[in-house]
Amino acid sequence: MNTETVAEQVELARTAAAQAAEHAAQAVQAAQIANDASLAAEVVADAAAMTTSIDPFVFRLAIFVLAIFVGYYVVWSVTPALHTPLMAVTNAISSVIVVGALLAVAVDTGSAMSAGGWTAKSLGFGALVLASVNIFGGFLVTQRMLAMYKKKER
Repeated sequence: MNTETVAEQVELARTAAAQAAEHAAQAVQAAQIANDASLAAEVVADAAAMTTSIDPFVFRLAIFVLAIFVGYYVVWSVTPALHTPLMAVTNAISSVIVVGALLAVAVDTGSAMSAGGWTAKSLGFGALVLASVNIFGGFLVTQRMLAMYKKKER
């Protein structure tokens, strides 16, 4: 072996060692990134677990109870002069509900979704009945309110 061949082999070995060291550094960096990513994923999972620790039923029940209180205070603070226009808006909203309820009642109860179809039909019928009561009751109350403003005959 001559010195030139040995020098070339040493140079190749040095280049290979440098490349191996570079690959090792990249592998260490990738491992750190993967470790950081898994750590970040654990933190996100813990945060999600903390935000969803409230039972959805309790959360929805709390919203329902708050809606009852807000509705009560809003309805009882309406002056009599505003009652008739508000009833007209309520009747308009109820008429939209009637249209949706009629669509739900008309659901096909084919064999594919018989349980869901019957549920939609029954809930649609219930919505139809309640919205109809609201509309007709609104008309009766509105007529009575308007009768209060008529002059009495002697």
